[in-house]
Amino acid sequence: MQRRQFSGGMKKNNLHASAGSTDTPVRAGFLLLEHFSLPAFTQALDALVTANLLRAGLFSSRTFGLDDAQVLSDLGLVIRPDAVFEKGCLDGLDILFVCGGYRTELKASEQLVELLRAAGQTGMTLAGLWNGAWFLGSAGLLQGYRCAIHPEHRPALAEMARSAQVTSEPFVIDRDRLTASSPAGAFQMALEWIKALHDKALVEGIEDILAFEASRYRRIKPAENICVSAPLREVITLMDANLEEPLALEQLATYAARSRRQLERLFKEQLGTTPQRYYLELRLTEARRLLQHTELSQVEVLVACGFVSPSHFSKCYSAFFGYRPSREVRRVK
Repeated sequence: MQRRQFSGGMKKNNLHASAGSTDTPVRAGFLLLEHFSLPAFTQALDALVTANLLRAGLFSSRTFGLDDAQVLSDLGLVIRPDAVFEKGCLDGLDILFVCGGYRTELKASEQLVELLRAAGQTGMTLAGLWNGAWFLGSAGLLQGYRCAIHPEHRPALAEMARSAQVTSEPFVIDRDRLTASSPAGAFQMALEWIKALHDKALVEGIEDILAFEASRYRRIKPAENICVSAPLREVITLMDANLEEPLALEQLATYAARSRRQLERLFKEQLGTTPQRYYLELRLTEARRLLQHTELSQVEVLVACGFVSPSHFSKCYSAFFGYRPSREVRRVK
């Protein structure tokens, strides 16, 4: 008996009931560099895995290391890649994700540069997560492209890839180059890429499944809900993209091309507070959302929101909300 198709708005809620895909799987490779961002990597990978749950066989994935050793992530978890990154690996890939992180050293060996250039010559799509764009730039693969990179490494990439347009956006998709500057950016980048390959309904289905589980990093952008000037909006966007590793006021000023005093005046005039106070409130607001709507532990939440110790987190949380974070009501469905 032929299966009936769901219609309209119900289609995306029932993608799991549709027939399996007959498409040839898109083969994705993830090159894990030392101290790579585990959240950025898993956000991108989770989108692919969830797409396969909805339509079987759309994507296959494989992890690579620069040698046969284990790779240490930014969260201290050790990953053993599936294979060593060698020229023979390139023939089996449609897209290569270069996974960097906040502590990943901006240093590319001649061998890595040659391999990345070889990847570019195959015509495959190339992606960079966190500061992965720097490594693509070191191989001359971003010339003439718009790209995104973590703010800490934006000046270094701009200096190296002078003809590239280095932006402050959370992610950029420019032809066959995909770059993301944060875990949230990696997730949204993956969704946009999947939508371009398939359709909007698939992406909506992925978002429905991952509404809570997928991401401690997905949130309503604060700058979209307040009326502020463009310079201040850029600073708030930077804050929001860097909750786990809060930027110092001097860094925010540098990235926004403003002085420290100018930033302080903008916050005082438009928001009636200091940059430091606003940043803390932003992190605490996100921490409360995570405690209420995810299954993350209190320790995972405080780390995700840039607090250095449970005692400091509890003290700040109690000061703003009137009770300890351990008393927060969980609302996970």
